[in-house]
Amino acid sequence: MTTIRQQDFIDSIADALQFISYYHPADYIQALGAAYEAEQSPAAKDAMAQILTNSRMCAQGHRPICQDTGIVVAFVRVGMEARWDATMTVAEMVNAGVSKAYLAPDNMLRASVVSDPAGARKNTGDNTPAVVHVELVPGDKVDVRIAAKGGGSENKTSFKMLNPGDDIVEWVLQRVPEMGAGWCPPGMLGIGIGGTAEKAMLLAKEALMEPIDMHELKARGPKNKLEELRIEIHDKVNALGIGAQGLGGLATVLDIKILDYPTHAASKPIAMIPNCAATRHIHFELDGSGVAQFTPPKLEDYPDVHWKPSADARRVNLDGITRADIAKWQPGETLLLSGKLLTGRDAAHKRITDMLARGEKLPPGVDFTNRFIYYVGPVDPVRDEVVGPAGPTTATRMDKFTETMLAQTGLIGMVGKAERGKSAIESIKRHGAVYLIAVGGAAYLVSQAIKAARVVAFADLGMEAIYEFEVEDMPVTVAVDTKGSSVHEIGPTKWRNRIGMIPVKIKD
Repeated sequence: MTTIRQQDFIDSIADALQFISYYHPADYIQALGAAYEAEQSPAAKDAMAQILTNSRMCAQGHRPICQDTGIVVAFVRVGMEARWDATMTVAEMVNAGVSKAYLAPDNMLRASVVSDPAGARKNTGDNTPAVVHVELVPGDKVDVRIAAKGGGSENKTSFKMLNPGDDIVEWVLQRVPEMGAGWCPPGMLGIGIGGTAEKAMLLAKEALMEPIDMHELKARGPKNKLEELRIEIHDKVNALGIGAQGLGGLATVLDIKILDYPTHAASKPIAMIPNCAATRHIHFELDGSGVAQFTPPKLEDYPDVHWKPSADARRVNLDGITRADIAKWQPGETLLLSGKLLTGRDAAHKRITDMLARGEKLPPGVDFTNRFIYYVGPVDPVRDEVVGPAGPTTATRMDKFTETMLAQTGLIGMVGKAERGKSAIESIKRHGAVYLIAVGGAAYLVSQAIKAARVVAFADLGMEAIYEFEVEDMPVTVAVDTKGSSVHEIGPTKWRNRIGMIPVKIKD
């Protein structure tokens, strides 16, 4: 009879989470490499080149693919004939493994989990607790599927109780454009159909644990209705022209995964959860022989893509930048930023706006006059790093603070990822500011441009503190110019029209 030892289980969880922090699944890299070769949009192709280059660098340097190292989700299937040499529950063992992985000194992972979610939202410090689903199944082994799910993609989750006669494809095509680019395409969409509300959600999350095989599916042809549905949704979502990072292009999704379950005759629940460019999941089995072993991918199997800045990129000195300078920038233009910029995310923005509302001065070192802010929560540095992986966070979460920041602090520019909402774009236009994007899913590559980093305010916020970065040739794209023109509207519309599968609706 198989006996699973407690420490073997804990160490396997920890090793798995470290492994997926710096190794993409091989199927994702191969699919993204194929999409890169086929891509015709220069902006999207450049973004994918950064993601592929970042992936190789992380595999070599054993550092996180993305600064958002995720919230851990584990599906654990326990064989009913297996025995445990353990004093902890399965969830407690998973959490012990999570804590060990995220506090590993050679590859610190960012702690993003907060307790008291409706109140104080205090960081737990080691990214616990995980979300654990346990199922008893026949057999004498323990099967584990584990993922580190980024907040940007998780926040784009959708659920709908459709009527039995409603069209699934129609709902997906309505919802995907509403998701924007905050989930960092190109990635996958996991779809759960049937059961009850919570079952559909679980199906969608489980679907994301499956390997990418759309190319193989198309080559052999669909064998059932769900496979036909996968192909139809894949092709029509890509025909929306959203593209990598929402810049417009041919590849928005690399695969569509669907799981279904019988449901009530009056119901048709559907859930959809995206996986981002930092797809991180792995499957392993414990049979009592010890700690799970993981085989690293071979570097020669990575696509031969090595991103370099374009010779046409505009070099920008942030120290001494003026409103007259930024007024010359055009949507979609590539910039290389050098100089000093401040950072700030949700918690820092909340404190700043509260201080301004009370008439208080901002902390020493926090002067936004004619400066840029970078929406980022970096990973802690290790070894000789000045900062760990430091990719952008989703900018739309800062929209509600944008008017105050632009009107009262002297800020003239922002750097994040994904589109801005209508109110934020109106504020940007009103104040003659700009919004730039860095590539989500290229955090380690971006961090190489950061030559110095120091905390200047709100140190108690941890990764959400305000830093001052000194950067050299940090690659960004102009997303919203001083006139309010957005590349996230221009790019997808252009490519959707060019692809021609789905009619473009012309705004009045």
